[in-house]
Amino acid sequence: MSRDSRAAVHRIGSQDLELTTVTVADPGPGTVLVRMGASGVCGSDRHVLDGDWTLPSPTVMGHEGAGTVEAIGEGVTDVAVGDHVILSWFYPCRRCTACLSGKSYVCTGSRSEECLLPDGSTPVSVDGERAYPYLTVGSMSEYAVVPEAGAIRIPREVPFDVASLIGCSAATGFGAVVNDADVEPGSSAVVIGAGGVGLSIIMALRLVGAHPIIAVDLSEHKLTAARGFGATHTLVPSADLAEEIRALTGGGAAYAFEAIGRVQTIESLPSLIAAGGKAVIVGLPPENSPVSIDALALAESGKSLIGSNYGSTVPGRDFPRLAALYLAGRLPVDRLISHRIGLDEVNEAFDAMRRGERARSVIVFQ
Repeated sequence: MSRDSRAAVHRIGSQDLELTTVTVADPGPGTVLVRMGASGVCGSDRHVLDGDWTLPSPTVMGHEGAGTVEAIGEGVTDVAVGDHVILSWFYPCRRCTACLSGKSYVCTGSRSEECLLPDGSTPVSVDGERAYPYLTVGSMSEYAVVPEAGAIRIPREVPFDVASLIGCSAATGFGAVVNDADVEPGSSAVVIGAGGVGLSIIMALRLVGAHPIIAVDLSEHKLTAARGFGATHTLVPSADLAEEIRALTGGGAAYAFEAIGRVQTIESLPSLIAAGGKAVIVGLPPENSPVSIDALALAESGKSLIGSNYGSTVPGRDFPRLAALYLAGRLPVDRLISHRIGLDEVNEAFDAMRRGERARSVIVFQ
């Protein structure tokens, strides 16, 4: 049996999503049917719409989602019908060397990036044509079928709009600080970009006791938001940015985070940190975007340049931890949401994102 589902579908060559009805199959062995409660509108979706990243087409967009388990396939034991779950956009295979060593964020057996279930199938079609759920999630749809390992149970008290952001932006920002950089209390930090991920980084820096926390963005609106989330200083990018940061930190930040995905800002990271400091690439640039780094200067100063994939998140461990922090009032993920919208408003939300006008839009289904 299958069901109709209203969804936002991307086809190569168009920046606008097509709002149409897709067909979603019943869950097979090891998979879970989720009735979506909310889906974030994320910059990684925009990269696809704008042609920066290439995916199989047509694609049911959305990778930042949460909802209720509607049905489970044969062999599923992690979740049950009625559970509230956050969807992970990088489901682990649980069998490869990386997974068995606790590093599921670099799993070599996942087919998430192919937008395929573990058996190579997809659970979605549109007008009889095979369709591909983005990163094997496809959360901009009323229903989604995902692998068991990609559906993480959370407390019912966590609202779906908040839970959806825990599934990507909040986990990515938090993980970059806690898992990748391992920021020490009292250490200085600079964050380039104050969008959803940048603000999540700032939230996490505040939580672990970093000081000062410097936010850098072109938008005064976003810098105001950054101050509300814990930034102690805000700066607008300029030719003197590195000098300004050295003045505020006494010689350079201990940690720097790039949350935009621009070649120019990634290249600037080593100039913003002190000797022995860590710089973390969190924002994802377009495909085929090499950067130029002075390797000798980096080595001589003992600086580290770290790539952060999903904040090195282990979903089964980190999603419940972030949910608990939210419920305890320690991680105000709800304040990231600037607009709650219906699915029909999704193209308007992406246009606003391109203009830099919103922190985070979230599609609410129920």
